[in-house]
Amino acid sequence: LLEEKMKRIISLIVVLVMVLALAACGQTEENVVNIYTDRHYDTDQALYDTFTQETGITVNVIKAGSDELLERLSTEGEETEADLIVTSDVGRLYNASEKSLTKAFDSATIEGNVPGHLRGKENQWTALTVRARVITYALDRVDPSELSTYEALTEPQWAGRVLVRSSSNIYNQSLLASFIALNGEVAAKEWAKGLVDNMARTPEGNDRDQMKAVVSGDGDVAIVNTYYLGKLLNSSDSYEVEVGEKIGVFFPNQDTNGTHINISGAALTKHGKNTDEATQLLEFLTGEKAQADYANANYEYPVNGSVEPSELLRSWGEFSIQDIDLSLLGKYNSDAVKVFNEEGWQ
Repeated sequence: LLEEKMKRIISLIVVLVMVLALAACGQTEENVVNIYTDRHYDTDQALYDTFTQETGITVNVIKAGSDELLERLSTEGEETEADLIVTSDVGRLYNASEKSLTKAFDSATIEGNVPGHLRGKENQWTALTVRARVITYALDRVDPSELSTYEALTEPQWAGRVLVRSSSNIYNQSLLASFIALNGEVAAKEWAKGLVDNMARTPEGNDRDQMKAVVSGDGDVAIVNTYYLGKLLNSSDSYEVEVGEKIGVFFPNQDTNGTHINISGAALTKHGKNTDEATQLLEFLTGEKAQADYANANYEYPVNGSVEPSELLRSWGEFSIQDIDLSLLGKYNSDAVKVFNEEGWQ
């Protein structure tokens, strides 16, 4: 009798363990967001941790290059575990949408946080941050009154003085794509050729390297994204801080069609299983607290109009942006790559 009673108790324990395990699995399934991201900043992980603390929703992150992640998303299809794709160029989000790898979000909160020009068609993606691609210059050798537009950098006075990274860089591809959208391919080709002719050296390195080359005297001006200067000025490396302090910021094309911007943004994946949780995360990341963290810790411009840029960004001044549909940066990306190849921009 005792043996029979023990068997029943053991059976009850086994059943209870199974029930608890299933409940735990259910809770995990319902309280998780899986992200594919090409962003590699401590700020992002800190925000994900805060989101988990506030909501109980776990954020799992897989990091890789954006092209690799999009290829993986395409290959996985309906079997993907990714709920959200985060990447640092609108062109990639556009391509993901065109390949039916994303789906629209349905959130009045996100629409209230992010203006329409920073969201994709039918809410296929949303910006999380904004970067401006500006002209930086040597404070000791260049008077900002000499600067005006991107186009003016092709003039003879800038021969051998312009620094910029390679044509394989997505930021330059999007910049040229914006010129194609605004001025047509012929004008874009003329600009690319003129800039190649005025380059101080064959393109190499990232945006920070261009500014270091300005300070070392290899060239006098560089085309870079603003947040890279923020990274220099707040670096733990004293030399990088010194470089940043010798660089000025100029927002080009203020009297014509505005300064080029790009975004870091996110989209729900088409086959994501945790859409509600992913949408909650997007609402959090576009909210005031997260936007202030992006601005102050990562030196990116907020997309939420209720949030002020950081003190550093404000010190560079206000500027007018290009008035174009950002999706065009994706639409004309292949044309931009073709122009670069034809004009010898390495």
